Amino acid sequence: MALSAKENYLRLMRGEIPEFVPSAAYDPYSEGVAEELLTPQSAPEGSIITSFGVEYVGCPTMGMGAMPAPGKYILPDITQWEKYIKKPDVSDRNWEKYYMDQAKNFDRENKALRVGGGDYWLTAVSFMGFEATMMAMYEEPEALKDMLSYVSEFYLEVLKKQIYYLHPEVLGLMDDDAALDYPFFSPEMYREFYRPLQQKHIDIAKENNMVIDRHDCGRCEDFIPDWIEMGIQGWGPAQTTNDLKAIKKKYTGKLVINGGWEGVDNTIPIPELKDKLLDFADTFLPGGSFIWGARVTGSPTDPATIERNAVLKDFYYDYVRDYYKTH
Repeated sequence: MALSAKENYLRLMRGEIPEFVPSAAYDPYSEGVAEELLTPQSAPEGSIITSFGVEYVGCPTMGMGAMPAPGKYILPDITQWEKYIKKPDVSDRNWEKYYMDQAKNFDRENKALRVGGGDYWLTAVSFMGFEATMMAMYEEPEALKDMLSYVSEFYLEVLKKQIYYLHPEVLGLMDDDAALDYPFFSPEMYREFYRPLQQKHIDIAKENNMVIDRHDCGRCEDFIPDWIEMGIQGWGPAQTTNDLKAIKKKYTGKLVINGGWEGVDNTIPIPELKDKLLDFADTFLPGGSFIWGARVTGSPTDPATIERNAVLKDFYYDYVRDYYKTH
């Protein structure tokens, strides 16, 4: 009996060769739960005030992804964080209704349910800005650790409630701690400030038989050895400024790569696109540990985009999807 997209994805994340190559575009394998108490992912209709009081706004160049409103910081001095940072009062929250109202629309048979969180670096940045957070790591490390530990108590409470009511299969551990070409700080500083807190999320998730998928943009490969030790099993978007071929060779069976496609737009000649797709597939699919996500950029109504999207779809079904049956 053929595996569902969900079971196929979970098999991949647990280090096995999947029955077919997963693709979010052609056979969605997971869906996420909304959680208004955590960091917003998008703000398409104006600003959002978080449960900690941070204002987020949509960023047009990032598809209206949510970013802290420039200059509007709630923490002027890390040494006085207890004065400004207060855990949200959720004593009257109807947790069950909030989650069950969503869960009634979930396809639990065919899609793994994903919950998120664990973004401690980005949380600090949202409170006091990038520069102030970097300075605090050097000048006031204990105050920063104390504040993040306090925030962590709340984040872990939310995770435990999600697990209790929803029984999710996936923890999407998110923190963008790297620029396009380099990380913001060293692995040693990651281990000092952020890894211990994220490990708590992972440990709770593992106790509940969840798989761990790490979101980290930019050239973040320096952190991969830590991720493996922590129990992280997947990583996206795996941008091409990382040495993905070396990562694939070293960590096949230990870390699923979701991404790795060198972006192309809808002006690429179709023969060149087909050559790129074949090279991409034969480079990253052998041995498993890979999720297919090749795409072209351009207006979805542009005939050039439509034509190339058809090429992508045909290539997935003709060559990629059953790769492990034919190779």
